[in-house]
Parts: sequence; structure tokens; C-alpha cells
Amino acid sequence: MSKIIASSAIRGAHKILDYAREKYRISLEKFGPEYEIGFPNTAYYLPIIYAITGIDVSKIKDIEKVLEICSRLIPPPVSEKTHLPYLAPALDAGMATLFAEEIIEAIRYLEEPDFYLADKEDVELDKGKIWLGAANDVIFRKRGVEFVDGTAPGFAAVIGAAPDTETAAKIALELQERNLYVFMCAHSKNSTFTEQLIEAGTQIGWPTRLVPFGPHISACVFAIGFACKVAMAFGGIKPGEFRKNLIYNKDRTYAFILALGEVTDEWFANAAGAINWGFPTISDTSIPQILPTGICTYEHVVSSIPHNQIVQKAIEVRGLKVTVSKVPIPVAYGPAFEGERVRGEDIYLEMGGGRTIAVEWTTSKGMEEVEDGRVDVIGKDVTDVEPGSRLHFAMVAEVAGRRFQEDFEPILERQNHHLINQAQGIMHIGQRDIAWIRISKQAVEKGFKLKHIGRIIHAKYHQEFGAIFDKVQIKIYTDEEKVKEILKLARASYAQRDARIEGMTDESVDTFYSCILCQSFAPSHVCIISPERTGLCGAYNWLDCKAAYEINPEGPNQPVKKGECIDEKLGQFKGCNDYVYKASRQKIERVSLYSLMVDPMTTCGCCECIAAILPMCNGIMTVDRDFTDMTPCGMKFTTLAGAVGGGAQTPGFLGHSKYNITQRKFLKGDGGFLRLVWMPKRLKEELREKIKKRAQELGVPNFIDMIADETVAKTEEEVLEYISQKGHPCLNLEPLL
Repeated sequence: MSKIIASSAIRGAHKILDYAREKYRISLEKFGPEYEIGFPNTAYYLPIIYAITGIDVSKIKDIEKVLEICSRLIPPPVSEKTHLPYLAPALDAGMATLFAEEIIEAIRYLEEPDFYLADKEDVELDKGKIWLGAANDVIFRKRGVEFVDGTAPGFAAVIGAAPDTETAAKIALELQERNLYVFMCAHSKNSTFTEQLIEAGTQIGWPTRLVPFGPHISACVFAIGFACKVAMAFGGIKPGEFRKNLIYNKDRTYAFILALGEVTDEWFANAAGAINWGFPTISDTSIPQILPTGICTYEHVVSSIPHNQIVQKAIEVRGLKVTVSKVPIPVAYGPAFEGERVRGEDIYLEMGGGRTIAVEWTTSKGMEEVEDGRVDVIGKDVTDVEPGSRLHFAMVAEVAGRRFQEDFEPILERQNHHLINQAQGIMHIGQRDIAWIRISKQAVEKGFKLKHIGRIIHAKYHQEFGAIFDKVQIKIYTDEEKVKEILKLARASYAQRDARIEGMTDESVDTFYSCILCQSFAPSHVCIISPERTGLCGAYNWLDCKAAYEINPEGPNQPVKKGECIDEKLGQFKGCNDYVYKASRQKIERVSLYSLMVDPMTTCGCCECIAAILPMCNGIMTVDRDFTDMTPCGMKFTTLAGAVGGGAQTPGFLGHSKYNITQRKFLKGDGGFLRLVWMPKRLKEELREKIKKRAQELGVPNFIDMIADETVAKTEEEVLEYISQKGHPCLNLEPLL
């Protein structure tokens, strides 16, 4: 190891330890030895100290024994007479540095409680708050699992600042494109990487994987601590098993440090600390290098790397094998952009979302009918409209293959949601005929056109489902008449798919299926799909999920054993509850498949309809997203979606599909189908024959005429008056409240 680096690291460790001692002395005098200390809302105390030593620092007095360990670890400064080797003393000094910095940051939480945005995933630029600090356990559980399932191959700890905002934005984009998290801290020349990204107009925060931990070098412990927690939470490694924790992270967490700017003694000390976990440092400045392998997979410190090569070099040095899906579009592409929103003044073009027609349909064709890779845009394109415009939209993906089955159509079609969402500057919500797409001005400036949506579908269908088909061509329509023609064909296909599930009952199977495809927008949302409870988006039924699991056993649709029936009326099953609790990151403990009053299923925002209780009527209304007027519950669909979406469990409200309305288990736990007192007239007409059939089964053949709509009732009082005149059966059911 370089003597210069060892000298600097040990010197930096002494500086940081001295500062930690002084902060401890002051806090001890100010707060007293019994005062509680730690990072907020975590069971891991100060995670690096806890992981390596097993010491649970929870009170100020606990700091003293950690400082004693630091004193033993840090060797005297390197002198001219010191001979090789330097590695072990430098690594010890690095470890002590991280211990001391955790103490410094914990005391900062005491002295400056508003310095970090506690429990936040996003910055608050309007309030001037950009530093997120330590990830609490809710955020950690949600994000940490991605380091285990491969969604995030690793993270880059960026310390310092790039020479300018343009360079910073390019480096961040390269890291995002490789699906890496970017943990940012420290400053260089009175600037930080975080502030440069903000100046460049880049969205930062956990959803975009650009995480601003803090402005000081000591905030580096939030990144290393995150890795320690991953090993303990998901690797089964106990606190104090330091060797196992270090090895786990070296082999499983592909992290590295990007040092941008002048490397100080304190930076060297942190770099030495990171090497303990096998995390190398790659610098853009000229510093001594440590090229022999040893602790790290390959080199330990590499320097003087040009900014246009630094990300690729870091990945190479860390030994990270990143599979980048090269989609031929002019904007960046990857999971890091899936949580991105396109709002207000950023919108160049909007399609669907209740404002225009937007429909997506994947259908099978004969081999001779499909030209693989062909993308046709029929009608106006992005370049033909002004910023802020709206267009109708229909996308038909025609798929052909020797092994392709008709049952696979909805599986591919439902993937459109997250495949399109992964394009930077493109927002996609919904599916089938309730899709909603926004294209940002920034994306259009980079050359994005509607044909590029087709390019995404072509490339990603092949990359993710190439084993089950051979060719796909895409046709995109924006002409209103043609869009309406496609809408009619697509709806006929949707109805045919839905009909396949007729006759099946929840009692006839012992396994339901999950869908967590929308967790990029609603992290705690978990959809449980049974034969008599289709997905709330309307795109998936039980058979679709079964086929999806067969195609991709690691995908978002997983089998869920029902297990013991806890409540037959509500539709609660032990196996479902256990799965939902785990898949929702411990947010949701119980879920009822057949009730909106007791533990209702969560809603993501892609639901076709939302049902809501009308207490005065002792009944339930439902509204679909195409209805834009006020409803009798006092909220429009958009307000309802905002209130119950995002993965919330909200008794009295429930997201569901149109088809689910006439399934036999619909709201069984609340009195069932006969609770329905109001729905939009257009939706009632769309479902007329199914409603009449279901009502006939229940012995109320004229039930459809008892359901109020906006032509006869706009308020709950008017609904009550109408159903009273009609003698609606809900008036004689047991009270809902």
C-alpha cells in the first residue's frame, strides 16, 4: 500500500477522532450520559458500529467505549522510519474513522434536529432542504431488498463535486442507466455533487436513486451503514459478526467510491475504511494508486480517470457485471426512472388519463403477418403538436411465434406499464383502455417521438420474453376515428379474456396469485388476484397470473397459498395475509378480498374503478376513471385516487376492476352486489347485460333500474331519495356502520 495514502489516511483518522471526542465531550455536558442517541426510526442503532462490534449505541454514555476502540485501532502517524506493510494499520484507521463519523452524525441529530429530512424519500427544494440523512428502516426495507433481488446491482458513493454541473449530470445519468444507487456526500471547492444536479434540473431523492445523504464527508457513513444493514437484514448476519459482514458485502454488494475533486486526509481515511468492505475508490484527480489486488476484488485505489470514462472504469474495478438493456431511444432508459413524474409545466404531450382516449392492446398474429421490429405511427406525432397538447392514442403490438399462445397476450400487454415508464421523461399509468401517458418537454428536446414507444416495446418484449415469441411489430394511432376503431376491437378482446375465468370459484383453487407490478408508484401496494377477484387494473385475472408465473417465475406475479381461512365472509386467508405483510415491506398486516370496510385491499392508482361507502344510503357507489364529474361521495375520481392510491389501505374505499363488479364475491363481506346504489350511467350501460344477469341470479331482476346514476342523483341525499322510491334492497340490509 502506498506510504503516502497510509500517511494521509491515518492522519485523517486522527483528525476525525479528535473531532468526535470533542463533540462527545460537549454533548455529555449538555445532555447527560443517559440521554438517548442514535439515527431516527431504526432498529440498527449506529449500524456500522453495531454490525462490526455488536455495541448498541443508544445513550450518550455508550459512546465512550466506542471511542476507546477507535483509540486502539488508529496507529501513530506514519514516520520516515516506518517500513512496509502499511495496509493493516491504514485499514484499522479507516474502520475507526467510520466509527467516529457515526458518532459525529448521531450527535448532529441531537444538536441540529432539523438538519436532515427525517423519514423523507424526496428533498424539499421549496423549503431549501436537500439532505436526507440516514435511511430509516421503512426506506431501508423498501430499497435494501433491491440489492438482494438484483434490481439494484450496487451503489456508487459519490464524494465531492464534479468540475461543473454538466459533467455532474452526465456522471449521474451513466450511473442511473446502470441501475445503480448514487449516495452523495461531502463538498469540493464550495460545491457538492447534489447541488450540481439540482442546478442541472435533475430530480434527486430515493425514487430516482440519486440520494443526497449530507454535505459533510462524515455523511459517508450513511452509505457504508446501509451496506451493513443489508448484510444483517437480508444476509442473516448477526451484529458483531464483523468478518461475515465484510465478506458478504465484498461478494454481494457491488459498491465503490467516486472521489471527485481534491482528496483530503479525511477523504483518504474514509476510502481506507471502505476498503474493509471491498469497496474501491476511483478518483478524477492525481493521487497515489493501490493497484495490487488484496482486500478488493481488483484494484483498491485508481486515480486520474477522465470524467467521460470514470463510471465505466469504476464498474470494471469493482468487478460488477451490469447488464444494460440498450433500447434504441434518444433518452436514458432503466429502472431508476420508473418512479419519475412528469408534471405541470414539464408536460409536452399528454394522452389518456380521462382527458383523451388511450388504449393498449397486445394481440397474436400469424407469422407471415408480422414484420419484426416494424413501428408505424399513423396520425399526428410529437413534432406535429405544440407543447402542452393532448392526443388520442392507440398502440397495437402484434406478436407472432411458434410457441406463442393466446393466453400470453395479457401478460405481455401488462408489461407495457413498467417498460414504458423506464424511459427518462416518460410517465405511464394504467393499462388496457385506461392508459395515461405523459411525455416531458426535456424528452422531446432530446428527440423523443411516438415511434420510440414502439422501439421500447419491441426491444423489451424480445429481451424479457423472447423465449415465447419470434416477432413483434407495433402500430401507434393518434387519429381519433382510428383510435375509436382500435378501442372497439380491443374491448372485444378484453371481454373474451375476462370470460375465460367464468365458472371458476375461489373455493376451487388452493393458490391465488400476487401482482406487485405497480410498486414503483405505490411501494406498499400488493394485489391479490383470485378466480373471483380480478386485478384492480382489469388487465389480469387468475389465469393470466398463472400464465405469467409460468413464463417468468421470478416476476411480479407469484403464487400465494391461501392457507387457513380466517374469515370466509370477508375473504381473509392466513397465507394471503402472510404474503401481503412481507411483500408490502411490513406495511399491511391483513387484507380482505371481499370487503371495503374491513382491511380492504390496497390501491396503486391503476384501478379501473373506485368504490366508496355512502353512509346515509347504507350502500356503496362506484365510479370509473372516465367519469370526470363530482360523485355523490363528494369527491371526483381524481380526488378519490389521490386519497386511496399509493398503496394505502383505506376502509370505506376500494379500487377494483369493472369486471369485478359482477363477480360473485364482489363486496361479499359488506352485503355484496346488492349494496350498489350509484354508478355513472355510461358504466352502467357498458355492464348492463352482466348486471342484469347477476341480479337475476340474486332474485332481483329489475335491480339495474334501482341503481342511481348522475342523470337522477348527484348528491348522496338525492341517491337516498331515488333508491327509497325504487325500494332498493340495501335499505333492508344490516347497517354498514
